[in-house]
Amino acid sequence: MNGNGSFASKSVPRHVARGVIGFGLIVGAFALLPLVGLWSLALAPVGLLALRGCPVCWILGLIETVSRGRLQRECVDGVCQLRT
Repeated sequence: MNGNGSFASKSVPRHVARGVIGFGLIVGAFALLPLVGLWSLALAPVGLLALRGCPVCWILGLIETVSRGRLQRECVDGVCQLRT
């Protein structure tokens, strides 16, 4: 999460780049296991760091980044609604 309580990034290309790097490192960690051995698993934590913790959080962030500016939450008297 960033400072404002959101998983979103500043832009969609930046968020997608983080995803490509993160998921690539995680897949690479397991794909290289037969060639490099257990040392390849050191790539997995770096991939999770690129994803800011977890793949689900990255997906939520992608949704928030894409919808930023299109949807806004408005709360009045304890009742919250999404507005365009």
